Amino acid sequence: MLEISNNNELPVIPNKRYFTIGEVSDLCQVKPHVLRYWEQEFPDLKPVKRRGNRRYYQRHDVVLIRQIRGLLYQEGYTIGGARQYLAGDTIKDDNTQSQQMMRQLRTELEDVLRILRT
Repeated sequence: MLEISNNNELPVIPNKRYFTIGEVSDLCQVKPHVLRYWEQEFPDLKPVKRRGNRRYYQRHDVVLIRQIRGLLYQEGYTIGGARQYLAGDTIKDDNTQSQQMMRQLRTELEDVLRILRT
């Protein structure tokens, strides 16, 4: 669960310990004000704050931001949905969705079988 598939066009994350908000903005192609907003919305996103409240993100923060970006921009999740997904609360939703797909597939196969029999 590291990165969403459409993050392949993003730049490679350099081998550094800390990144400024500007660097993370460039690496994730997300504006700094969006990063600050996501900090409020996603409890796992907690950059280190130092002198003058300056933010310093670590590598795992950058990976998490890319995952959030993928969920919101490519997968179409809402903020709340992405928060639940990251918290692992989607197991029930995924199971329900799988059951619906199986029912639909079974119905379609029964229709094909009916057509073949006639």
